[in-house]
Amino acid sequence: MHDTTALLIELGAVILGLGLLGRLAGRVGFSPIPLYLLAGLAFGHGGLIPMAASEEFIATGAEIGVILLLLLLGLEYSASELVTNLKTQYPSGIVDFVLNATPGAVAALLLGWGPVAAVALAGVTWISSSGVIAKVLGDLGRLGNRETPVILGVLVIEDLAMAVYLPLLTALLAGLSLAGGSLTLLISLGSVGVVLYVALRHGRLISRAVSSDNPEMLLLVVLGLTVLVAGVAQELQVSAAVGAFLVGIALSGEVAEGAHNLLAPLRDLFAAVFFVFFGLNTDPAAIPPVLVPALILAVVTALTKIATGWYAARRAGVKTAGRWRTGGTLVARGEFSIVIAGLAVGVEPRIGPLATAYVLILVILGPLAARWTEPLARRFTRKSSPKIAPKASPVPEQSAAGEPAVEAPAAETPTASGPTDTAHSHG
Repeated sequence: MHDTTALLIELGAVILGLGLLGRLAGRVGFSPIPLYLLAGLAFGHGGLIPMAASEEFIATGAEIGVILLLLLLGLEYSASELVTNLKTQYPSGIVDFVLNATPGAVAALLLGWGPVAAVALAGVTWISSSGVIAKVLGDLGRLGNRETPVILGVLVIEDLAMAVYLPLLTALLAGLSLAGGSLTLLISLGSVGVVLYVALRHGRLISRAVSSDNPEMLLLVVLGLTVLVAGVAQELQVSAAVGAFLVGIALSGEVAEGAHNLLAPLRDLFAAVFFVFFGLNTDPAAIPPVLVPALILAVVTALTKIATGWYAARRAGVKTAGRWRTGGTLVARGEFSIVIAGLAVGVEPRIGPLATAYVLILVILGPLAARWTEPLARRFTRKSSPKIAPKASPVPEQSAAGEPAVEAPAAETPTASGPTDTAHSHG
């Protein structure tokens, strides 16, 4: 079979399969990321049917997927929102980093993978999945909740921290010296500072220069600018993903909204290709040996994320129920954990299978934690709290109602009146 023919057949089968898996995930009601990873495992190295003809093309598509993920993430935030969140949420960001990056780093060191792999695995366990969490908030109808700005604030801090973390990780993976790594980090920080300053002061001018009433022209200009900046950033060892993120921040207003609407389908397509590519490069036989460490790491970091959400929500004055909801919602890991692991597999190949198993566990557990953390916490606190004896209110008017409370038939009366009172209080 001709190479081009084989490429078209394999690529068509991959895209069709992704569409069917996405529809299946939508009907079941959870993120399609684990299905994409499993598809890559099934048809990659050591899988059922290796895909040799389209592997190079899919690798390029995967790089574009990472760039589009970070671009659209940057389009979600304006420069002023980032600065405001940085000022108000930085204590929560520090707690988030300490609680969730530490288990990954410790696990890598215990497994004997070395300091560079420890930095990479710390990032895998640190960053929550913005995509999965946004979908969960919408599905549960919590977008207007009191705790939702706190959740988004933590995610913004994580996304902004990626602009520092990714260049540092890239420098370490490239084996640069301390001077070279410091220079890369300074370039990255300087780039972030310049972009934020220009976006705050002259954001309208930039958006006006890029703006176009023709959707086709807007798409071409934004996409071309993003890929160009990403390539330059990669050449400077800053990370293509960070370059794309900075382009997204620099655009604002109607231009950002229009570009987001145009690029969202492309982002979804190439991001799915990225997850498949990561699975293609992971040998399924390498996952069972790391399944137990991945499960332990998933449980530990699920608990640390819940603690992070509790702390952040308490700082914002959110009540107890909202604190539990915040923590449960932040549990999910996904796209950025895979991005970080994908960068690190060249130095430590074993991080790929562990990250795959880890993300598979938490991308499924995340929506469940968002839904059930608060009800389970409420039930547990009720059981652990001391019960008040019925005879504690000796008021004469209540004694008539208190006497039947001892009898079995009348014990249902307070339960029946409870919802009625609650309804009146809300009505």
